[in-house]
Amino acid sequence: MYFLFAVGILFIVKGGDMFVDGAAWIADASGIPKFIVGATIVSFATTLPEMIVSSIAAYQGKLSMACGNAIGSVTANIALIMAISILFMPIAINRKSYIAKSCLMLGAIMFLFLFSLDGDLKLFECLPILIIFALFIAENIMSAKKESKVSEEREKPTPKGVAKNVAFLLVGICGIVIGSRLLVNYGSEIARSLGVSEAVISLTAIAIGTSLPELVTTVSAVIKKLPSLSLGNIIGANIIDMTLILPICALISGGTITGGDFLQTAYVDLPMSFIVGALALVPALISGKFRRWQGAAMIALYAGYLALIFLIDSGNIAFLTVNA
Repeated sequence: MYFLFAVGILFIVKGGDMFVDGAAWIADASGIPKFIVGATIVSFATTLPEMIVSSIAAYQGKLSMACGNAIGSVTANIALIMAISILFMPIAINRKSYIAKSCLMLGAIMFLFLFSLDGDLKLFECLPILIIFALFIAENIMSAKKESKVSEEREKPTPKGVAKNVAFLLVGICGIVIGSRLLVNYGSEIARSLGVSEAVISLTAIAIGTSLPELVTTVSAVIKKLPSLSLGNIIGANIIDMTLILPICALISGGTITGGDFLQTAYVDLPMSFIVGALALVPALISGKFRRWQGAAMIALYAGYLALIFLIDSGNIAFLTVNA
């Protein structure tokens, strides 16, 4: 069990490293900005673990695990992974590149929160969320077309280079997905053997486990001094998590996500995602720069959030109920 857990980490680390290399080459060779590449190609690949795990959990009727993984991954992406990137490499940003995606991400969280206040999420309520996803894709396409028109000196693609970097992308995706599955499966078994509940597992071990591709691509991008790629990846991954995973889970579960654990998602997990998201993005959009204090504050908030959900799970904090 522990050996396979370690193998999963190895697959994710190497797969993420290869994927960042391939994505960075695509950005250089095509002229598309690294931020756009990070927000589309890399984001779709690194959200596959969350999407797979949540879909399987919803199919098996484990809605608390499905929702906890989706929302918990977003919180971990921002308050842990983005925070690490900002803490080690604070950067100035082009606000025009970030404002649309930042608004879409925060808007998706807000819509989900408002629709979840009655204790459930119905399929028809997911329509505005899916519209946000469509706007995200459209905005990326328009940005890519606009930016790629700027003529710059760049490496001319060769057949050998194309084949090599496409192979990097494909092998990287496979490593990320296989490694994440090993890590989540055996990480969950390890957590259960320690007496941790399914709700906490989904928000911690599984959420952080399925967010490891984002963590690895972020660390690799920081090491390679490509912070725009890592931040674009995180924002794009969060938009995809918020706008696709819960609607898919609602569809799989018969049209509605409901249950006692979903109350915690609505009243604790979604507000925390919005708070750390606003803390990360709003000051940066105002000042034009991510600063180290933001990273430190987000990590502190995340530690407090983890302590809170453990207290709720242990029964030391009584949780509210919604009357029918």
